[in-house]
Amino acid sequence: MQHSVEPELAHTRTTPLHWLAVAAALSAVISLSSVFQPDEAGATTHPAPGPTPSSHAAARPVPAPDAALATYPLTCPAPPGGKAEPPTLAAHVAGDLDGDGNPETVALVHCAAGSGNPPEGLYVLTRTAARKEPRVVATLLDPTEQRTVEGLAIRRGQVRASVLGYSSLDVPRCCPDVHQATAWTWHANGFTRSSPGAPAGDGLA
Repeated sequence: MQHSVEPELAHTRTTPLHWLAVAAALSAVISLSSVFQPDEAGATTHPAPGPTPSSHAAARPVPAPDAALATYPLTCPAPPGGKAEPPTLAAHVAGDLDGDGNPETVALVHCAAGSGNPPEGLYVLTRTAARKEPRVVATLLDPTEQRTVEGLAIRRGQVRASVLGYSSLDVPRCCPDVHQATAWTWHANGFTRSSPGAPAGDGLA
């Protein structure tokens, strides 16, 4: 802006009228500068717009459901002269199964048994940011199938385990003789169950 208030040519003769014009121009520049000067007091009381703490919190993943707090759809029989106990939590793993960025928990539970391998249930749990208590949203393995599970894990969004069963009714219920690698995968509205490399049917009696 300096060239707008100085003589354009070095040899131009200066006159009193000229100096009055220069003073007026400088005054105009100073006035414009004060108009566009940022208000320092306002800058400290009005921070630049940006995400609020609540929006940051909403973006954080919800913690995985606590399997020990869930109520499972499995009623255990009461022992003679005793009181029914809640199901026993045998194992649990956590991971994002539906790709929404929040982890689910897969819980393996069974009723207490003095001996043998009691049938187990495999359940998927979710929770919300507002409620700490988890809820069962899917049953991957129902105890009525009379199966047990080993090697429960979540890999690449799949629930994987070895499902143990019996080749016939003659096999003692303590000693499963069939081990079938099984995977459960979320698709749109539910989980699909597959046994990689198995023939039609799961081969479990």
